[in-house]
Amino acid sequence: QVQLVESGGGLVQAGGSLRLSCAVSTDTFSSYAMGWFRQAPGKEREFVAAISNSGDNIRYEDSVKGRFTITRDNAKNTVNLQMNSLKPEDTAVYFCAADYLGYGSTWVKNYDYWGQGTQVTVSS
Repeated sequence: QVQLVESGGGLVQAGGSLRLSCAVSTDTFSSYAMGWFRQAPGKEREFVAAISNSGDNIRYEDSVKGRFTITRDNAKNTVNLQMNSLKPEDTAVYFCAADYLGYGSTWVKNYDYWGQGTQVTVSS
């Protein structure tokens, strides 16, 4: 069973930065595309960013382009999300997800494993 554990969430003022990390327990991490999603209260889970297994293919949701950066380290089984210039509308629970043999999909249903989520709160 693949386990994902997120860390790095917290409370930050608008304009600030946070770095989320996701540690993945598997011997085949390089076979997984990885994604970050978020869910605000009363809203559906939405795509934020994704990276292919090799790191060659990266996608971002339009509202985070230029502010967020997704990276992965296949030697350490980790995927990170650097979030800069944070806005109050970025407030949500952020989830890390793994898609076996995937390409970096934007669809929730394509992902096989999920972390428990980490809260990000941006104050105005």
